[in-house]
Amino acid sequence: MSKAGKPIWPKIPPGFVRAVLAGHSALGLAFAALIYLVCFSGTVAVFAEEFHRWEQPAAPRMDAISPAALQTAVEGALARYGKAEHIFIDLPTEGAPRVSLYLDREAGDLELFADAQGRLTDPAPTPWTDFMTTLHIYLHLPRSWGIFVVGLTGVALLSSLISGIFSHPRVFRDAFHLRWGGSKRLQEADLHNRIGIWALPFHVTIALTGALLGLTTIIAGVLALALFQGDVGRAYDLFLPPAPQDDPRPAPLPRVDAALAQVVRMSPEAVPTYVGLEHPGERGQSVQVLAGAPGRLSAGENYVFDGTGRPLTEGPMGGETLGAQIIQAIGQLHFGWFGGWPIKLVYAVLGAGLTVVTTSGVAIWLARRRDKGRPAPMWERVWIATVWSQPLAFGASAALAFVPAIPPLASWAVATLLALGSAFVWTAPAAISRRLRLASALGLGLAVIAHMAVWRGAATDPVAWITNAVAMLLAAGLILSVWPRAARPLGAPAPAPAE
Repeated sequence: MSKAGKPIWPKIPPGFVRAVLAGHSALGLAFAALIYLVCFSGTVAVFAEEFHRWEQPAAPRMDAISPAALQTAVEGALARYGKAEHIFIDLPTEGAPRVSLYLDREAGDLELFADAQGRLTDPAPTPWTDFMTTLHIYLHLPRSWGIFVVGLTGVALLSSLISGIFSHPRVFRDAFHLRWGGSKRLQEADLHNRIGIWALPFHVTIALTGALLGLTTIIAGVLALALFQGDVGRAYDLFLPPAPQDDPRPAPLPRVDAALAQVVRMSPEAVPTYVGLEHPGERGQSVQVLAGAPGRLSAGENYVFDGTGRPLTEGPMGGETLGAQIIQAIGQLHFGWFGGWPIKLVYAVLGAGLTVVTTSGVAIWLARRRDKGRPAPMWERVWIATVWSQPLAFGASAALAFVPAIPPLASWAVATLLALGSAFVWTAPAAISRRLRLASALGLGLAVIAHMAVWRGAATDPVAWITNAVAMLLAAGLILSVWPRAARPLGAPAPAPAE
């Protein structure tokens, strides 16, 4: 047991500490903006179900739908809109009590909702939710490249967390030591280190699971080389359910009702949450059902059937491949999509803390340079503009998502570029921060106003009203943060002299 007052790792050579600290700074700067974007968007993505409900608050709500009604909905969708390559169906859950059908078509994708009798609504897009989740998962890059870059970001974040711990040998001993009332840089350094250490298990979990999800292609390739003489298909069989052979010849529409009945027969305790149809109306069609059981971290197990509802796999819950169960659990653990609202709120708070750790780390490095007589005023302005660009861009894109002619990705990109451009127009970081915070508050307020104007009295989902209320509270908080005095925000570098 170490003596009181000694560092937790007293034998680490000072030179090693300095070298690791230098590597920590370089690594953090290289990936700082990307890590920040992934952390910020991930914190928002925790509430993807709620935003989906916010965008379509008049969709029929229900606790369950019968297999016969779901069959009616599928047949109605194909009869009304023609052939689809795939149909992805989300079944009612506690977090999303409605049925949505997503049709993957050559003529253009469509999203529909169904009521308890299987009657379909008109196309009901959710462009902002799709934009936000795709930004976090793929960065709107080609999917294989995007998820790979996000996976590397997870690796960089994990490396920064580990190097940060080793570069501060006293971090555990000083876990509850905060130096208030003195140097602003020291206050922020303490807060950066305290948030980093208090929530370290969460930070490591998010970074590690994100890296694993993003690098599945590389993992599958390594497994193929190690276990199957390079056969990648056999490696993917560890994670994916079997599928029938492709056969484009016409066939009767798939029997979704029969497939759901088979799931109940095989696993009476299973609760179906998702149905996927591959090439419906062809001989090679298949029906995939994802069904979970209460109390399990995994999203569930996959059951695969042919077009008649005949099982292509036979087995009770737990009979799925270990690899598939691990992937399902990792996804749930990464996004916080388990345990309902309490877990989501915890993830939101901890995710915001991880975002603060990312932003404040760069700000501390810039402030340290200034204290040593090597200031980087341009980078200080660029960084504070980067930090506040995303609250502005997310709010603006949400407000303009109700204008069909303006894709959310376009409005997000324009708002981000305008925010970054402010670093070249205003020379004081504090002024950039204040103005971008006010602009972010305006964006959030406009998003609420646009939502209420579009839906007026048609919004029947209470989650839509809760979302609007939270957005207005956030906007009010941003306004209060700059009034009545120009307080410097957490994570901002020491302000340069005003113009």
